[in-house]
Amino acid sequence: MTWKETIEHYATASDISKPLTDKMIALTGLLENFLENKGVTPMRELSASLPEKAAEAFDNKNEANQELQKRISSLELGQITDLLRLTTIFFHLVNSLEQHEIIRINRERAKNIDQEHPRPESIAELLSGFKKNGYSYEQSVDLFQKLDIQPTITAHPTEARRRSILNKQENITSMIGKMDDSRLTPNEKEGILHQVMNEIALLISTDEVRSERLTVEDEVENGLFFFTNTIWSTVPRLYDDIRFAFNRQYGKVPELPIIFKYRSWIGSDRDGNPNVTRDVTWKTLLEHRKTALRMYLSELRETRRYLSVSQNLVDVPDSLLKSLKKDDKEVPLSNRFKRGYKNEPYRRKLTHMMHRLEILLEDINKDEQAVVNSASFYTAEDFIADLDLIHTSLKESGLRDVAQFGQFNDLRIRAKTFGFHLAALDIRQHSEIHELAVEDLLTVAHVKKGYTDLSEDEKIKLLTKELQNPRPLSPVDYKLKKDTEKILSVFKLVRTLLELDKNSFGSYIVSMTHDVSDLLEVAILAKEAGLWRWDGKTVHSDIDIVPLFETIDDLDRSPGLMEKILTDEIYKHQVEARNGFQEIMLGYSDSNKDGGYWMANWALQKAQLRLGKVLKEHKVDFRLFHGRGGSVGRGGGRSNRAILALPSISNNGRIRFTEQGEIISFRYSLTDIARRHLEQIVNAVARVTAGEGQKALKEGDGTEKIMDRISDSSMEAYRNLIDDPKFWDWFKYITPVEHIGNLPIASRPVSRGGDGGLQFENLRAIPWVFGWTQVRYNVPGWFGLGAALEPMLKENPDHMETLQNWYENWSFFNTIIDNAQREIARTHSLTNGLYSDRSNEGKLHNIIREDFEKTRELILKITKQDDILDSRKVIQNSIKFRNVFTYPLNVIQADLLNRWENAETDEELKQLRHALYLSINGVAAAMQSTG
Repeated sequence: MTWKETIEHYATASDISKPLTDKMIALTGLLENFLENKGVTPMRELSASLPEKAAEAFDNKNEANQELQKRISSLELGQITDLLRLTTIFFHLVNSLEQHEIIRINRERAKNIDQEHPRPESIAELLSGFKKNGYSYEQSVDLFQKLDIQPTITAHPTEARRRSILNKQENITSMIGKMDDSRLTPNEKEGILHQVMNEIALLISTDEVRSERLTVEDEVENGLFFFTNTIWSTVPRLYDDIRFAFNRQYGKVPELPIIFKYRSWIGSDRDGNPNVTRDVTWKTLLEHRKTALRMYLSELRETRRYLSVSQNLVDVPDSLLKSLKKDDKEVPLSNRFKRGYKNEPYRRKLTHMMHRLEILLEDINKDEQAVVNSASFYTAEDFIADLDLIHTSLKESGLRDVAQFGQFNDLRIRAKTFGFHLAALDIRQHSEIHELAVEDLLTVAHVKKGYTDLSEDEKIKLLTKELQNPRPLSPVDYKLKKDTEKILSVFKLVRTLLELDKNSFGSYIVSMTHDVSDLLEVAILAKEAGLWRWDGKTVHSDIDIVPLFETIDDLDRSPGLMEKILTDEIYKHQVEARNGFQEIMLGYSDSNKDGGYWMANWALQKAQLRLGKVLKEHKVDFRLFHGRGGSVGRGGGRSNRAILALPSISNNGRIRFTEQGEIISFRYSLTDIARRHLEQIVNAVARVTAGEGQKALKEGDGTEKIMDRISDSSMEAYRNLIDDPKFWDWFKYITPVEHIGNLPIASRPVSRGGDGGLQFENLRAIPWVFGWTQVRYNVPGWFGLGAALEPMLKENPDHMETLQNWYENWSFFNTIIDNAQREIARTHSLTNGLYSDRSNEGKLHNIIREDFEKTRELILKITKQDDILDSRKVIQNSIKFRNVFTYPLNVIQADLLNRWENAETDEELKQLRHALYLSINGVAAAMQSTG
């Protein structure tokens, strides 16, 4: 078979939809044509023959498997790298085609809906449900007033593709989609075909892997791309959806609150990343500000063209005319604009606003203090006030719909959503850094030596006394340790950020929060920068201090610790100073690495349930911040389902969640995908806020006892695996984790501190999950479930009925079973056996394999399916199709690891390192997941 015929054969055999199959065939045909034109026919043959051998190997044909491995081991390194690049490009383009297929399906469904049958998980469905459940217009409006949704963009290194590669892939798949348009003339089709071929030629000629590690500045630029490319245009469309839904259900449209605000960690998260300096964070804010101002200038220019309202034809309110007189004094217009817009007050007003923004843009290039000083000339609040004035004036001029719908209102929504900062920057730092800085300050101020040796009670007593003392600890004439100076400079920077724009800074997050003192230490450092003050009775605080609970132990202790924090003599005043508000962050990655899949999920669920109780008992307004990764092993999965699975007591309309790595690329590369993602989030958050979330566990019904037993047993199995004396050497040897650590995909080091090489304790959760995913064990997404459930069910078979009932009626249980089910489907025994065979240590592989078989069998019984993912046919079919093309990539990677072991020269190692990077990229593309 040709490569194109191979794609058609396996896509058809896997029941891939015809529209997607046709596009994949067209894509492969174009790639084949390119290879033929370049005279590299062997690559075409290999791309077709290797998947055929893989399919034979899957049919328990060991001879075919050996032949496939022999064929690959006989290839020269240059042939391997060419094959890797071609297959990786193919998978990336297929992934993009799948996104377009999702959009096509959603559009088809949208065409067939009506008021009685809105699209599932949409805003229309949400309001339809409220109306059917007896919600009045006022009640529905009131519920939307409670919503506070804050997606948080992070630079976590799980996106292996370069920006230039992403752009070219999107161009190719978009143009392939256009070729289906029946309205195109033959010449137009041929023109598109030539464009596609050019893009393919450029894509294949572009380095897949970066030659240099990303800088923080690169990450900031990449993050801003998604704001300017999709988020900016998507957000107003959501408000359109809400308005249309209100109008359909209630016949009227409210003045909607701003329910979305974005945050970012890119350029400001310094936990374990020494490259995020004080100056880098300042420059990040300026880039945010410049980007926002430029976007507004473009918007104002378009709006000025649009609002061609003449005061000769409509009445113009005095308030607008009065504001124009003030503008004429402060930012006079040139004669050109005065004459051109003499009778067009709205255009004059918009031109004055543009001039003000241009002045702010010019000032950004000045020194830091000058930028801060000029900010008060025209603030985001002033900008919004001007837009509100235009909005009111348009309504008074009889142009109500122009004010409330369309281009002008989009601008107004963006201004209220993004301000001049685009996304507020959070700062995150490890608690140990604060502790050491406070010790240094206390020492040089002659208050106390040996602070870190004190007990927790002694620390709290000392910190309380110092917080109530108005004098600073930092002496003017004494040099502090370099690290202390660094952390103090960060707090001083926060003060500068707040002076520049009060909305530019979000929260100060304390990773690895273990005790009350971890938060009081931050207050001490904030006090040194003038951000925290005690007047003898009351605290005046300019920052939200956010504890981050990450380990299983910390999650278990978090409700009791929050009780202590909220009743602490000083910290309770911190909460009062922040309007009775407290944010808490929960870590999904480290908890999984610490306790395994089931324990991490249950520990997080219990923590949220109990934290909700503590916070409500103390009448504290709160927001939970979910530090979810992209993969199931790091809290990934569908965001809306995860929200619906949260305990009802922790749902108050306020929520934050991280958007990381390749998940940002998937959710925000295309406007239609971004819009669907965000509408599903609104649907889920509004529903749980209305009381449709998880009910609290009933005392004494046995649920918690059973779940605790499952969690304890699964964690025991997991810890027995990873605590085995031979485990770490085995893991490092059979996976490419050490090569993953050297991938130039992020500015942040792969492990936290230390120069003693790669160690389990310091390895971050991302490369940990990344390594398991590459070799298709996917341990962080399911392991331990079989070992936990089997003995319990043998002891009492009736528990199976309980588990089946939970799966059908308990969203939390359903979600974690389905997420594990997906990871089981992506686990591939032939593949992981290939890697394990490289090692002489077969025991660990057998432990994982045994639990895999148990877990798979039990999930089938719990879900009442014949095969894994029978209830998710689209995903099941996609995995089936991908397997035959992914397995050769894994065989290549295992072969490269063997070659690496036997390499004799530095030049060989250099070439092999590059090839291994390409293989990691390829498998990540095939699996649609990294870490």
